[in-house]
Amino acid sequence: MAARLLFQRRAAPLTAAVLVGSIAFSPSLAHAEAPNGRQFPRKPIYDDDLDDPLPTSKTLPAPPKPAAAEPTTPSTSLITLPTTSEPAVIKKETPTDLLAQRIRSARLYLYHHSCILEDAVNSSLSRAFDLEQSFTSTISGLAPDRASGEKLMPGAIYVLVAGMAGSIVARNRNVLLRTATPLALGITAAWTVLPVTMTNVSELLWYYEKKVPAVAEAHLQVREGVEKGVYMAKVHAELAQRKIEEGVREVREGLEGWVRKGK
Repeated sequence: MAARLLFQRRAAPLTAAVLVGSIAFSPSLAHAEAPNGRQFPRKPIYDDDLDDPLPTSKTLPAPPKPAAAEPTTPSTSLITLPTTSEPAVIKKETPTDLLAQRIRSARLYLYHHSCILEDAVNSSLSRAFDLEQSFTSTISGLAPDRASGEKLMPGAIYVLVAGMAGSIVARNRNVLLRTATPLALGITAAWTVLPVTMTNVSELLWYYEKKVPAVAEAHLQVREGVEKGVYMAKVHAELAQRKIEEGVREVREGLEGWVRKGK
């Protein structure tokens, strides 16, 4: 029993080695490509795959040729009418379609009037901006140039003081004098203290007066009258001055002659 067990233990490795060697060194043929014939005795699962050959370009049916287009003349192509005998189906408008049309017309109406309102607002803002720019440029143009050396602050105070003095002087007079005296004194002080600024103001007033011909003509007449009055006043002042000088000269000569006679 022991010998049998020993022999089985030694024979098992030898048997395995012989089987491995017989499998490794047994001659066999390796095919690089698939064999042409059937070398496997097993029956395939699908017999039709082996019986029916694969379709090739020779066995496939030829595609049908397209029918030649018949030549048509322009007259026949334009006059050809559909030959359908089915009557035309008239689709009735549903309430949903009518509602959609109403909504579309309302939206177009609102859009049109909103565009008109937007254009009006834009034009109004443009006019307001232009007016503001014109006003600021006009006010800045009234200021005297730096080269002139004229300052507004003390000159404006002097003009106000002159106007207040005129109102104080004419406080017990009638309404016409109480209104004209402060204006006259203030304008006179302005032309005296702020000549450049008053020149700019007068040019601006004349620019707006030219837009109204009647006012411009009246202004010219008043200006001519004032200038003529000033000229005549200067002439009379010169005449009076000459007369006074002549009178003073005569008095002086008379006194000198009287003094000489007295001696």
